Amino acid sequence: MKVSLNWLKDYLPIELSPDKIGEILTDIGLEVEGMEQVESIKGGLEGLVIGEVVTCIKHPNADKLKLTTVNIGAEENLSIVCGAPNVDAGQKVVVATVGTMLYPIEGDPFKIKKGKIRGEVSEGMICAEDEIGIGTSHAGIIVLPENVAAGTLAKDYYEISNDVVYDIGLTPNRSDATGHIGVAEDLAAYLKVNESLKSDVNHPDISNFFVENTTLPFKVELVDEKACPRYSGVTISGIEVKQSPQWLKDRLNAIGVRPISNIVDITNFILHEYGQPLHAFDADKIAGQKLIIDTLDDGTKFTTLDEKERALHGEDLMICDGNRDGLCIAGVFGGIGSGVTDTTKNIFLESAHFEAGSIRRTSTRHLLRTDAAKVFEKGSNPNINVIALKRACLLIKELAGGTISSEINDEYPTEIKPIEIHLHYKKVTQMMGVEIAKDDIHNILQAMNMGMKPVNDDSILVSVPTNKADVIREADLIEEILRIYGFNKVPIPTKIQSTVTHLPYPSKNKVKSIIAEFLASNGFNEMMGLSLIEESQNFEELNIDPEKLVYINNTSNIHLNIMRPEPMVSGLISVVHNQNYQQKNLSLFEFGKSYLKADEGFDEHEFISLFMTGFTEEHWSTGPEKSTDIFQIKKSVQWILNRLNISTYQTSELEDSRFEYGIQFHRGNKNIVKFGEVKESILEKMGIKSAVFYAEFDLKNLHVFTSKAKSSINEVSRFPAMKRDLALVLDEAVKFSQIESITKKIKSKILTDVSLFDIYKSKEHLGEGKKSYAIKLHFQDKENTLKDKMVDKDINRLIDTFENELGAIIRK
Repeated sequence: MKVSLNWLKDYLPIELSPDKIGEILTDIGLEVEGMEQVESIKGGLEGLVIGEVVTCIKHPNADKLKLTTVNIGAEENLSIVCGAPNVDAGQKVVVATVGTMLYPIEGDPFKIKKGKIRGEVSEGMICAEDEIGIGTSHAGIIVLPENVAAGTLAKDYYEISNDVVYDIGLTPNRSDATGHIGVAEDLAAYLKVNESLKSDVNHPDISNFFVENTTLPFKVELVDEKACPRYSGVTISGIEVKQSPQWLKDRLNAIGVRPISNIVDITNFILHEYGQPLHAFDADKIAGQKLIIDTLDDGTKFTTLDEKERALHGEDLMICDGNRDGLCIAGVFGGIGSGVTDTTKNIFLESAHFEAGSIRRTSTRHLLRTDAAKVFEKGSNPNINVIALKRACLLIKELAGGTISSEINDEYPTEIKPIEIHLHYKKVTQMMGVEIAKDDIHNILQAMNMGMKPVNDDSILVSVPTNKADVIREADLIEEILRIYGFNKVPIPTKIQSTVTHLPYPSKNKVKSIIAEFLASNGFNEMMGLSLIEESQNFEELNIDPEKLVYINNTSNIHLNIMRPEPMVSGLISVVHNQNYQQKNLSLFEFGKSYLKADEGFDEHEFISLFMTGFTEEHWSTGPEKSTDIFQIKKSVQWILNRLNISTYQTSELEDSRFEYGIQFHRGNKNIVKFGEVKESILEKMGIKSAVFYAEFDLKNLHVFTSKAKSSINEVSRFPAMKRDLALVLDEAVKFSQIESITKKIKSKILTDVSLFDIYKSKEHLGEGKKSYAIKLHFQDKENTLKDKMVDKDINRLIDTFENELGAIIRK
């Protein structure tokens, strides 16, 4: 946001240097990102002088050129060749002398040089408006009044003004500083508290406003009161649309706003003065002398001022005429058929307050990031509509003539009142890091025009003005106090106090570090997903009660309006992003939190998530590439558990609506990890075409089980091992985990491991609902060489148990 020093001077009760204002702005949180000197006309008309045409004759070699001699107050007159049709002797004109740099309205700057034109010497240039940047006319040279003295500098005649413009990094929460008066109020509050300023900001005088007649009445029908809590308007008849005076052009040019016409310039002036957008309609183009504020059907075509036809969304708020034809996208952009033109004589002037979220959605949906939309989406002040309207009316009467031809139509169904916040003095000290006297807190609040009511000795009730839309909590109010108190006045501690503490090993951070290093060294990349997602991404497959969602008032991006209730979706957003950049083979992991409402407060769940999708890389040692599958994610999961020395857990088939299928490792009802293939319907909604395999660790339980795990070091046996294979015909419902459980159940001293190396299914050979597991049993004695009898004994015990408990048939 650009702020003009000359503009601020109109409102500030004291004179301050540009540097002083810049320092204060930064100290109160309106950080100055840049400060520059600007002139109302580019180049400042340097090198231009008023001259008198002494002689003017036809050029001997060109019919359309004339030879002139011009007196510019110097010892000798200048010879200038001029092609303007209106040049004549005796005129007072603007002359660009040799060496002058001109900055035309259109085209690149150029330098005036001495030269010959058709054989005749030319020592300068007699200028038109557009050639020196003061207007758009190129019909002929500028002819000035006769009483202007030759030799007068053009910059003195045109009263070129200099200004200082601050480029302020306005954050989304500063709805109160979207106009120069708001910035001046902030500066004055700081000066009252820190430099004993006694005066208030000078507000524009609107006491002369009155309705002259009611010959052009208009009706307003406010249908959508939620999207438009307040709508005000008035008609002005008999205006003349023309160029704005130079002072108004200077103000707009200084902040980078291009002047267009007096009516449009006044609406832009009010926007940057009050932070209140206005819109002027040609009243004669509004059918039925009626305005309807409502949405139109989804897909309705509407042509905006930039001559683009746009398909409206069903939620886009519109300003419509009496026939419900769209005139303007409310708070965002006008329509091509209802705006002010050079022939407009009567206008309806709108001043409204629109709901911030509605404007933000419409603005981003149509890629129309207008100045008005940027103000409304921060939260405009609903209680300055009529004030800004009256100020604009008085300026229009002054600069365009006309009469105020209707009462102000002010539709305000439910008044928006200042909110009240309970402020505790101890909380102020706690959050600011410095103790402030109660009287000083009261003075700061009073300087910001906030009302106060005592509650008890320890707290007060503060009434927050409606221009501060983002101040809704005690913490927000304390931030406002800190801004005016001055960030730089909070002392920096000279001592650092630290307490030596002992934590059980490993700490949670250590566990995270072990996992991160392990995954990174095995081909995974760490990601950082957003903690915010769109409410629409709470898919039904997640099976999360909407009542438990944690909503956020996110003014910078209203679409990201809930804290993520679980980690899968935010991670899939990262998968989508990478795939859009042709990164198809992904192995990603993240440490983070998910958020849900609890009975008391909120439940923050810490997790570690793994995502795998795509193909394994083709390599000479591993053969051709193959699709990622559940066994690869399972291998990564088991790597982590082995690395943390977690070896004992139960295995269950996963029952989670987010997965097509999967496995859960747990101890009782305490989950360790869930992993499997992400549900296809979720992938379709995210726009992902390839299968994604996902693992989700419960970090809290993982840390607990890691802390309890004990590492052991065993000597490598000097005695040879033996391996035996068994083929078991089983029901399809039997899981390998049941086989593993039985091998542990017989408590063999020499059985060290069991692994599955083949699965075979055949209705013809095995029968309906049957499968064959081929398992490998590993035997080893740490103290003696194994004998067949010892191994056979354990094999027989296993076979008996498999047959009795699993109904297995041993294939021979």
